[in-house]
Amino acid sequence: MKIAVIGGGPGGLYFSILTKMALPSAQIDVFERNKADDSFGFGVVFSDETLSEFLTRDPKSYDLIRTNFAYWDELDVARDGEKVRISGNGFCGCSRKKLLQLLQQRCSEEGVNLHFETEKTHTDVQNDYDIVVAADGIGSKVRQGLAEHFGTKIEQKRNRFVWMGSTKPLDAFTYFFRNTEHGPIVAHSYQYEENISTWIFECTPETYEKCGFKELDEEDTIAKIQDYFKEELDGHGLISNRSHWRHFPHITNDKWSKDNIVLLGDAKATAHYSIGSGTKLAMESAIALSDAIVANTDNCNKAFEQYDAARRNRVEMIQYAAEVSLDWFENMDRHISKPFNQFAFGVMTRAKKVTFENMAIRDASFTQKVLEEYNALHHTNNKNLPAAFASYTIGSMPIENRIVMAPMGQYKAKEGVVNDWHKVHYGTRALGGVGLIIAEMTAVSSEGRITNGCAGLFNEEQSKAWKAVTDFIHQNSTSKIAVQLGHSGPKGGGKIPWEAKTPEVKHQLLAASAIPFKPDGDVPKSMDVSYMDSIKTAFVRAVQYADAAGFDMIELQAHHGFLLGSFISPLTNHRSDEFGGDIHARLKYPLAVFEAMRKAWPKDKPMSVRISACDWAEGGTTEAESIIISEAFSKAGADIIHVSTGNTVSYQKPKMGRMWQTPFSDIIKNKADVPTITCGYIQDIDQINTILLNNKADLVALGRPLLLDPYFVRNAMAYEQIDADVPPPYTAGKSHLYPFKKSERRMVEGMKKALKPESHQTKK
Repeated sequence: MKIAVIGGGPGGLYFSILTKMALPSAQIDVFERNKADDSFGFGVVFSDETLSEFLTRDPKSYDLIRTNFAYWDELDVARDGEKVRISGNGFCGCSRKKLLQLLQQRCSEEGVNLHFETEKTHTDVQNDYDIVVAADGIGSKVRQGLAEHFGTKIEQKRNRFVWMGSTKPLDAFTYFFRNTEHGPIVAHSYQYEENISTWIFECTPETYEKCGFKELDEEDTIAKIQDYFKEELDGHGLISNRSHWRHFPHITNDKWSKDNIVLLGDAKATAHYSIGSGTKLAMESAIALSDAIVANTDNCNKAFEQYDAARRNRVEMIQYAAEVSLDWFENMDRHISKPFNQFAFGVMTRAKKVTFENMAIRDASFTQKVLEEYNALHHTNNKNLPAAFASYTIGSMPIENRIVMAPMGQYKAKEGVVNDWHKVHYGTRALGGVGLIIAEMTAVSSEGRITNGCAGLFNEEQSKAWKAVTDFIHQNSTSKIAVQLGHSGPKGGGKIPWEAKTPEVKHQLLAASAIPFKPDGDVPKSMDVSYMDSIKTAFVRAVQYADAAGFDMIELQAHHGFLLGSFISPLTNHRSDEFGGDIHARLKYPLAVFEAMRKAWPKDKPMSVRISACDWAEGGTTEAESIIISEAFSKAGADIIHVSTGNTVSYQKPKMGRMWQTPFSDIIKNKADVPTITCGYIQDIDQINTILLNNKADLVALGRPLLLDPYFVRNAMAYEQIDADVPPPYTAGKSHLYPFKKSERRMVEGMKKALKPESHQTKK
């Protein structure tokens, strides 16, 4: 077998070593356009997990690397002179130049042919080799030449960064944040050999422009940054090596191979340096590619399929985590002024993989500082109280904890009248300890129901039926209950989820514009002023019925493309009158409805509004507009904004995952300075605590988790060993549940500790 490797970086070299070891008879030629001792950049980073993989794959390479790295178990977060140290991280830094030399040495030992100062592309070697590995980096000429086939996408990220070195010694990986007069700048810093450290400086484009940095002027950059970071550098200078300001390119490829050509490393996919080095990712992919080729020596297509199957999901997960991490740094101006321990906690948990419990296993002293600071800020007497169980006040209404039941349609009402199902459903969650229940969307008119099974509040019978539900909750629990009032708009006439047939729509659907939700759906009527006035009157009447029904709070449904939401989004509002156009015009009618409702609702009872902060479709609601929307409703009297996203149009393409909608709550809470409820694939108490401790929301809403676990909150209390009051008939259950949950938590934490990669600190 003959293999050509184009690119002599760490990924290509490590692939060559592993493959030559497994297939000694193979001819492997590495073609590198630079000299053997050329190296751009300074240090690279490996985790304990990666080092363990190196050890099992090629102990000789591992031994060479481990004798030339600087190891640290600690990570520091510093901001303008304040600093906190977090242990239990396990990383090492290694000189990129030294790493290349070591891998080149291993290649020579194994019989790999190295060709330096030899520039090749796939057209030069494809016919002469069985396999061509394109490991030629971010600017891959192989990938560029076949970009259409690979489906290459390159997105230049917003922030600017510059890679430098320094003689400043560091005993921990350190994030140095510095607030300058022009905005924040962060240095990602780590030592990679004795008295030599890497410093990657990063800032937003706004800060870059205000600082007057020049892309290619290294002397000017060094002079300015040395002045900004004079305390951190402590008299040491900065070293440049083609240290030009750049944007990070986010690279993806739909396909990783063509014929006998396969992509490796940054040529294939990039992940932002804030979650680990591209070198680590390239070498991990090199392992998978080598394994696939060794297992399929006579069929390169099958080998490439195995490689894709082994790595694509992992690479996409890493890229997603990197995007989330990068987003944090792109918005560090939003976080930089937070209380210091909360800020440091945000740095550590920015990519979502690390949570409060993960951090506590690594360094309990740090998480204790975070928790104590949170409780002090929220005037909680118990400094150890988990964030989820701190009380909160919406307007003037106190709730006992920060866990909310999100509105989830039950479709069990008859002619809009709720019944025993709803009494048991909501009553059980109240007995289960939920701080605030938001009952399902309840229509303000018969035509406003989404399905025939939806609840309503447009007559006295419906109000009295709801009163039986709220009375039970108030008499038997400390939970508060709200109702979400809304109108289905263009999404009316739907079927009950578990029924096969969609009923015929017997009434005219309404919307801001005559745009069906689905291409083949019924076309709604674009509302004229008389319709708008009658609907507003229906909302006000529903408010009066809600007050009579004993609800503690009202939430206005202005999200997911329902009637009021259809006015707000530019995708569903194409009006040319005073209610269409820019965001202020599109908000005019929903605000008018809200203001009329607010006047009809008792002043001492709070109101919330649920919005879609993003439509997940091109041309939809922007971040800036979501802030304007939230600020407008807040100014009109909304006490809190329930932040959701999407479902405005059927062709949306959301990026879903754990806590996927929380970033939008973060934006509104910390940019618009408006209290928020967040929601979206939040599954456990650890995630809830992590969100709250990061100040990304004031309350956390759960939908599906509470459907099959009405006692989620009671279980979470036992898990956290919160000695909360429970309904008297259930008190005896605490003697069983609390010890069981304590033992369960101890077992889970023990498993997490056992799965933690072995430290390589002593292996020198």
